[in-house]
Amino acid sequence: MAIVEVSMIPVGTESTSMSEFLARAIRAIKHEPSLKHQVTATGTILEGSLQDCLSAVVKMHEAVFDAHVHRLVTNVEIDDRRDKKETMEEAVESISRKVEVQ
Repeated sequence: MAIVEVSMIPVGTESTSMSEFLARAIRAIKHEPSLKHQVTATGTILEGSLQDCLSAVVKMHEAVFDAHVHRLVTNVEIDDRRDKKETMEEAVESISRKVEVQ
């Protein structure tokens, strides 16, 4: 299972606001049955097979271009753990437990 973080920056738009463009990206993957997603203040986290996550990134990327953006910078970070299955919630819980020990 992969956990993939995606951040997108549309360039050359009329406004400094990005929320409408990013909402388009989320709508493009919102109903993907094989994916979980979590929107954060600086990006979106996807959870699923690596292939499904990468396919979702392409859909998100194209959805922003469909809004007549001429340039888009998309950053992708992949955490592909294959020794055990770990969800994004479990990864956060593991860190939280360790923080509380201190």
